[in-house]
Amino acid sequence: MDDRSPRPVFTFGVIADIQYADIDDGFNYERTRRRYYRGSLQLLRRAQQSWSASRPSFVLQLGDIIDGFNRAQQHGASERALDAVLREFQPGPAEVHHVWGNHEFYNFSRSELCRSKLNSAHYSDGPPAAVADIYAYHFRPAPGFRFVVLDAYDVSMLGVEEDSERYACALALLTEHNSNEDLNYPPATEGLEKRFAKFNGGFSKEQLDWLDAVLSLADERRERVAIVSHLPVHPRSTDPVCLAWNYDELLATLRRHSSVVCFMAGHDHSGGYHWDEDSGVHHLTLEGVIETPPDSDAFGTVSVYEDRMYLKGNGRISDRELMFP
Repeated sequence: MDDRSPRPVFTFGVIADIQYADIDDGFNYERTRRRYYRGSLQLLRRAQQSWSASRPSFVLQLGDIIDGFNRAQQHGASERALDAVLREFQPGPAEVHHVWGNHEFYNFSRSELCRSKLNSAHYSDGPPAAVADIYAYHFRPAPGFRFVVLDAYDVSMLGVEEDSERYACALALLTEHNSNEDLNYPPATEGLEKRFAKFNGGFSKEQLDWLDAVLSLADERRERVAIVSHLPVHPRSTDPVCLAWNYDELLATLRRHSSVVCFMAGHDHSGGYHWDEDSGVHHLTLEGVIETPPDSDAFGTVSVYEDRMYLKGNGRISDRELMFP
């Protein structure tokens, strides 16, 4: 990057899929990639050391902060794992905005998460989503810029009671596309139908309407908007098995608004990137900490300018310049 570039308006840190657990290393479900459960804490520590030096305005934690295996351990393992990770964030150089992923819901119910330290909606600069337990909010780190945190498991079987209407609606949607006895197994080996698995979720009409209103306000104010979610929403930014169920509806919402410049997600530990020509939006999927060897890294620091973002990656994450439309 040109050293003569102007100073950024602000900077922020970003990290995804830490998935800490106090257990030995294992593998992903296909047994093709190693997972470093204890080592993830060391990688987070190195990210925090970097951010302590660079002093970003805030940090985005893109979900799956602890692993679902904690739930299967002795009583209280989920709480102890979460405390261990949050201690690494504190004292930190900046506020942390937490996104909820499937592993949050493996460990805690939605109501527990709403009451937990992973609820960062108190940083919101405006009213959250209209429905009380939809975890979506927005904030303005600097004049002319807005960030929106989305709840990609608003429509989901995870984290809710099996006798609830929310569970029944998600189950009905999922079984329209997936006839497997174990719904965590995708219904297909290729193509977009792969996304219909229990470990994914979607966005309700209520949340989409709320997002549409937030983006309309940003359009009127000529703001630049970045959106964050655990689940990716562009098929070319991820393996389709990691897509949100109704990614197409979310994309349609984004394409109606000129203010949106970037969509950041986790979930796909291999990462991904695509520039959507129809909207000019950069879709960035961050590589996961959990599948990063201890001698490497997986975090980034983003410098935001009036006309672009510049991601300075570390380890598995590549540097990227994201020009605004």
